[in-house]
Amino acid sequence: MTLPARTLDTPESLTGAGSAGLPAAKPGAIVLTRHGEPALSRKCMLTSDQYRDWWARYEVGGLRPGQTPPPELLATAAGAGVIFASTRPRAQETAAAISAGREVTSDVLFIEAPLPPPHFPAWFKLPPKYWGAVARFWWHAFNHHEGQETRAEAEGRADRVAALLIERAGTGEDVLVLAHGYFNHMVGACLKARGWALVHNQGFKYWSQRRYEKR
Repeated sequence: MTLPARTLDTPESLTGAGSAGLPAAKPGAIVLTRHGEPALSRKCMLTSDQYRDWWARYEVGGLRPGQTPPPELLATAAGAGVIFASTRPRAQETAAAISAGREVTSDVLFIEAPLPPPHFPAWFKLPPKYWGAVARFWWHAFNHHEGQETRAEAEGRADRVAALLIERAGTGEDVLVLAHGYFNHMVGACLKARGWALVHNQGFKYWSQRRYEKR
């Protein structure tokens, strides 16, 4: 199931009750969740060019069939005041699996930061997992982006997302985000820089949650 993409409101339009002269609500929590396990197999050896093709298919692919969302994540979704999701199919299918028919606000703001690998000789092969690590290192350390989003641009996007989530949490409701491992990490760093603490950490595995609260 694919949910329709929507354009997120600007932070200024998400002001809580405090603007009406009432006491501001205690901020809700912000929960950054990674999508479920994708269907595309990682059990292969690829050249750098083959990895580009693999990543392109990964970006448009959905989840491996037969997965069951963790009960803890279902409870988080049920208690959230709003659910945001990346527009990528794997995030959309994750949202459909846990939202119980509730509205999900989808936006390209939440998509993963790009992973173009450096050009290596054709004899050099790695599994996708390790190509991802190599590509992320080249992107982070050497700004290797091949015309896609740069590290600075992705960091700016992550900071905008953090600001939007904080504004929405300011209404007092918990905010759930269904997105991607590395971009969630970037948003989490921005939340910490803005005074939010990581209070529950399931790491970056599929279906995992990282819960932030204002301290």
